[in-house]
Amino acid sequence: MRKTKPKKRIILPDPKFSDVLVTKFVNNLMYDGKKGTAYELFYEAMDIVAKKNQEDSPVNVWKKALENVTPSVEVRSRRVGGATFQIPQEIRPSRRLSLGMKWMIGASRKRNDKSMAQKLANEILAAYNSEGGAFKKKEDTHRMAEANKAFSHFRF
Repeated sequence: MRKTKPKKRIILPDPKFSDVLVTKFVNNLMYDGKKGTAYELFYEAMDIVAKKNQEDSPVNVWKKALENVTPSVEVRSRRVGGATFQIPQEIRPSRRLSLGMKWMIGASRKRNDKSMAQKLANEILAAYNSEGGAFKKKEDTHRMAEANKAFSHFRF
């Protein structure tokens, strides 16, 4: 490669739960640089999760939900002799986490609830119970990789 790899940015933990993972999630949730608004949304969603699920702390529920929607394999397109094949590949850990977060936020934005905090809370609870839009996306991705396992010898 010609260019050097860019340095990894240090992400500070969030003020309420002092967790770096929460900050990464809020950064993905944020629109137009409005981090304060994104934090408000996330914390409000955590309060809703805490009310609906008493047996575990809301951050643990959220982490388990994120774990449930995080994919382990994906398919990538590769042209071989004029034909395009979908080749299943394992995902590196940073991309895996990033995809899980983006899918959860995307699925919560598509939900039909009153506020974004309510949508996010309901998606977190759905993902915690292995259901919902983000979990379905993960299942579809894994199913696609399983179906195209025959082309795995075309690896990059």
